[in-house]
Amino acid sequence: MRWLSDFIKTLQPTIREWRLSFYLLNRNWLQRVALIVIALLVLIAIFAPLISPYPSHAISATNPKDKLLPPSSRYLFGTDELGRDLFSRVIFGTRISLQTALIAVGLALLIGVPLGAIAGGLGGAADEIIMRITDIFLSFPPLLLAIAISAFLGPSLQNAMLAIAVSWWPWYTRIIRGQAVSIRERQFVRAARAIGTPTFRIIFSHILPNTMAPVIVQASMDIGGVILTIAALSFLGLGAQPPTPEWGLLISTSRTYFLNAWWYSTFPGIAIFVTVLVFNLIGDGVREVLDPRTRKF
Repeated sequence: MRWLSDFIKTLQPTIREWRLSFYLLNRNWLQRVALIVIALLVLIAIFAPLISPYPSHAISATNPKDKLLPPSSRYLFGTDELGRDLFSRVIFGTRISLQTALIAVGLALLIGVPLGAIAGGLGGAADEIIMRITDIFLSFPPLLLAIAISAFLGPSLQNAMLAIAVSWWPWYTRIIRGQAVSIRERQFVRAARAIGTPTFRIIFSHILPNTMAPVIVQASMDIGGVILTIAALSFLGLGAQPPTPEWGLLISTSRTYFLNAWWYSTFPGIAIFVTVLVFNLIGDGVREVLDPRTRKF
C-alpha cells in the first residue's frame, strides 16, 4: 500500500490549496450566501420532479378552469393562461437554465481554450490566422451574433446553446492566448524544448495548465451572462419553444397578461435576477481567490 500513501502525499498540496481557496471564498458573507443559493439551485434542478407540487403542469398538462389564478396556498406562484402551476414551471425552468448555461459555456471552452493555447504556444502564422478569425467574431456584439446564428439555425433551445457557444468562444481564446504568450518563454518551457519534448505536448502539458486560472474566473462569471442570454433568445422566440418551461419563454408569454396577471412575469423574472446575481458574486469571489494579487488573508 506504499503507492497509496505516496499518492496521498502528492495530493496534500492540492488539498491544502483547495481548502485555502474555499476558506477565502467562504469568508465574505455575500459570497457565502451566493454559495448557499447556488447549492439550493443545483438541488432544485436535480430534484425538480420531487419538489414540484404539480410535475405534470411543467410541460404539457393543462387545467383551463384554473387559468390565471393569483398566488395562493394551492398555487404558490399562481397559474398561467392554461391553468398550469407557475411554481412547478419555474422549478423545472431552473433545471433547464442551469443545464443550458453549463453546456453553452462548456462548448465555448472546448472551442476557445485549445485555439488560444495553440495560437499563443506556436506563434507565427498559426497565431496570426487564429487571432484574425477571433477578431472577426469579436467585431460583432455577442448577443447580436447569437441572435443571427439562432435565426439562421432555427428556433430551438439546442440551437440557442450552439449560437451562444459560437459567439462566446473568442473571449476565451484571447485570454488563453495572452497567458500562453507570457508563459512560453519561461525557463521550464525552454527546458522542455531543450530536451526535445514535442511542441504540442509542451503546449498542452506545460503551457495550458498554467493559463487556466483567468479562464476559470471568466467562465464562472459568464454562467450568469449565458443564463441571461438564453432567456433573451427565448424571449425573442429564438430559444426554447412552448411548452418548455424556460424562464425567458415564460416572461415572453406573460406579456399579453401583464396588466391582469402580475405574478406571471414577476416570479420567472425574480428567478433570473437571483440566479444571475449569485453567479456574478461567485465569479468575483473566484477571481479574488485565484489571483494572488487580490488575495486577502
